[in-house]
Amino acid sequence: MGAVRNILIVGGGTAGWLSACYLARTFNSASPQSIQITLVESADIGILGVGEGTFPSLRGTLAAIGMDEAHFVRGANATFKQGIRFVDWARPRGSPGANHYFHPFSLPSQQGDGPELLPYWLLGAAGEAPFAQAVTMQASVIDAKRGPKRVGDKPYQARLNYAYHFDAMKFAAVLAEHGRSLGVRHVIATVDNVELDESGAIARVITREAGALTADLYVDCSGFRAALIGQALGAKFRSAKDVLFVDRAVAMQVPYAKPDAPIPSSTISTAHEAGWTWDIGLQQRRGIGYVYSTQHTDDARAEQVLRDYIGPASEGLTPRMLKFEAGHRPQQWIANCVAVGLSAGFVEPLESTGIGLIEMAAYLIAHLLPADGELQRTAQLFNRLMDERFLRIFDFIKMHYCLSQRRDSPFWVDNTAAASVPESLRDRLALWRCRAPHRLDFVTDTEMFLPASWQYILYGMEFKTDLEPMRSAYPLIERARQEFATIRNVAAHAVADLPDHRALIEQVCTHGFAGKSAA
Repeated sequence: MGAVRNILIVGGGTAGWLSACYLARTFNSASPQSIQITLVESADIGILGVGEGTFPSLRGTLAAIGMDEAHFVRGANATFKQGIRFVDWARPRGSPGANHYFHPFSLPSQQGDGPELLPYWLLGAAGEAPFAQAVTMQASVIDAKRGPKRVGDKPYQARLNYAYHFDAMKFAAVLAEHGRSLGVRHVIATVDNVELDESGAIARVITREAGALTADLYVDCSGFRAALIGQALGAKFRSAKDVLFVDRAVAMQVPYAKPDAPIPSSTISTAHEAGWTWDIGLQQRRGIGYVYSTQHTDDARAEQVLRDYIGPASEGLTPRMLKFEAGHRPQQWIANCVAVGLSAGFVEPLESTGIGLIEMAAYLIAHLLPADGELQRTAQLFNRLMDERFLRIFDFIKMHYCLSQRRDSPFWVDNTAAASVPESLRDRLALWRCRAPHRLDFVTDTEMFLPASWQYILYGMEFKTDLEPMRSAYPLIERARQEFATIRNVAAHAVADLPDHRALIEQVCTHGFAGKSAA
């Protein structure tokens, strides 16, 4: 085939419009000589948001597509997310010991010529301080419900790393508006059929309202239906339900008790008898849901767990039920079709990986697309990178469950059974019992989570790494103690200096950011 000149994205929502914006911006699609991007979506098919939480990579993506950060915050009902607070994951509620830990987004502190702090924390140089509290000030900032930046900071920049919470429906609308401004052609039509050519590639999609639509490359953002990659091209779905048991969620939108209620600047994830709840603070409401395993509970009990968590505020609210299965398609690019979003695979929402996977897929498409249009080798590379990324994410998510000390229900007993833990994760955990995780354990291009994220979860879940036989390899213990003390002092100053989270959001929505745009 010749060079790719036209790309057709089938499906809207976050996957479709984020892909459209990134590709249009990369290829300068407003220019007549550039690759043209068309997005077709049905007026009859509702948007299934992949979640209201994101990963810090979204800041770079929004800046790359030229989205104004304040406009995004206003339009998507967005707030700032500095990490995740995990409650009752290590042990059941009421048990002796800590009942929560943090996965902050900022990296552990390390001065230019100073020591890496993790080994010294393991050797006791920080005293009894939890790992995240000892190595970064962000846990203290989250606890105090402070924002990660000030209104005078530049868009997308801050001393503390952050992501966002937002309303998924509103985010898709903001992206659609921005995509059209970048030259994306928007077609409202329902795809009824997909026709293949003699080679097995897609020849055209047939729509009810707009007839046949053709392109050089088709991007399947049709969600769980996987209308192109699955139904038309037969890419197989590989389930991960033997590793990740949760397969359903019940959710509610809960108004704040009062308009000026504090907004947490982290997702709150609380473990329960057969799964966990997310609790996300937006500007006017909280999004709360219970993710659970139907092997270990039923829908009625799940709804009761959710209502018990919310309390009286759940009265009169109607829950929304979502069904899913963790897994992915190892072949996400076949011939002239590539899957992005839910059509490619699904990871439970524990660490907000859904949009991060969309970002990575759009990035790979944009930067791997060959000038001559020969797609086979590109498809092979894309499939290898995305397959590995999904598998590593499955390991990372499973680590949250399998390290738990909970044995108070069959769900937790089954999750800690060795048979449910992938061999790749078992091997890593075995290594880390006698040495700390190192960047050499991770192949950057296939990892979504940096080594620090693995460390925050490992030691938040109270994993034991014994460095005592190697103590002589760490002679800078006094310098490490000084750095731990400095972090404690700086954290107190940061809490005093940074604004209340709700106040920051209100200022941004009213006045924007004072700094110059970083887009």
